[in-house]
Amino acid sequence: MIVFDGHNDTLTHLSRKEKDPVQAFIQGTDKGHVDLPRARAGKLAGAFFAIFTPPPAESPEQDSMYGLEFTDDGYIMSERSPIDPDYAQQFTDTIITQARQIEASANGQVEIVSDYARLQTCIETDVFAMLLHMEGAEAIRPDLSNLPDYVAQGVRSIGPVWSRRNAFGYGVPFRFPGTPDIGPGLTDAGKVLIHRCNELGVMVDLAHINLAGFRDVAAISSAPLVVTHADVHAICPSTRNLTNEQIDTIADSGGVIGVNFETLNTHPQSRIDHDVPVTQVTAHINYIARRVGVDHVAFGSDFDGADMPDSIRDVTGLQNVVAALEQHGYSHTDVEKITCRNWLRVIEATWQL
Repeated sequence: MIVFDGHNDTLTHLSRKEKDPVQAFIQGTDKGHVDLPRARAGKLAGAFFAIFTPPPAESPEQDSMYGLEFTDDGYIMSERSPIDPDYAQQFTDTIITQARQIEASANGQVEIVSDYARLQTCIETDVFAMLLHMEGAEAIRPDLSNLPDYVAQGVRSIGPVWSRRNAFGYGVPFRFPGTPDIGPGLTDAGKVLIHRCNELGVMVDLAHINLAGFRDVAAISSAPLVVTHADVHAICPSTRNLTNEQIDTIADSGGVIGVNFETLNTHPQSRIDHDVPVTQVTAHINYIARRVGVDHVAFGSDFDGADMPDSIRDVTGLQNVVAALEQHGYSHTDVEKITCRNWLRVIEATWQL
């Protein structure tokens, strides 16, 4: 069963952890969660590869645990600082160049895809499809003057915010228990960004955005609503997870939710617990499928951006999730929708140019 995945942070991870990120991806590495040999082993046909701008090297927020405070029933993490747009643009350009080098060095095994027909062809001919996604739009100028250039370079998916403020809106801070109903909605520039993404056929990803911003996008966007990597708030009430209102709104738009494999957002008590079974991930898939139908749920692993349970571990464990769905009683057709077809449907609907 081939898989298309809604989200990974592999390009950013490779740039920070590998001396030769290009060959590490092509030849394989013992670090992280995704490289080409392991993707082949896990039957991953393609994925959205996020470009996430990390805090600058001198920032204390380089430590992922910075500002973490444990409470009686969970945790609160301090709000992450805004990122300098010039730094974000420089980092984004570096990662796009790295992705292009991977494509050029892979001897036809990898293609950066920004056209739906090419995506279909890659899947049919076993060429690994790399789709570029911007996680947080800090590299986009508030006047959007450089947006068309990024689209021309292959960026066909953008999350207006990560879990921090920027010129376009407000991300959710990391808290448990908590609600995404935190802070104001999109800025005026954010509303224009959504309109322009619709016009250019760029997917808008609502992972990490707060509830007011989510509602603003739902009111503005003419495309199916998409969340590339999140889980169910009713199971794990963290700020990053989706309320029933959000799940229903996404389904009503014809959109899709990529279920995140991260233990922190799948575990009911929001714990980093590597021993949780794969059924803890599929419980979130089951919830969405029962509530709004199997057409609106998919995979959004967050490989190389989060802790994975040992029952999945890395991209080679994708078929463990597939097996758990089959054991739960999903039909072959429904499993195909969850693992690949739902993403393809929404990509086709959004990229119509």
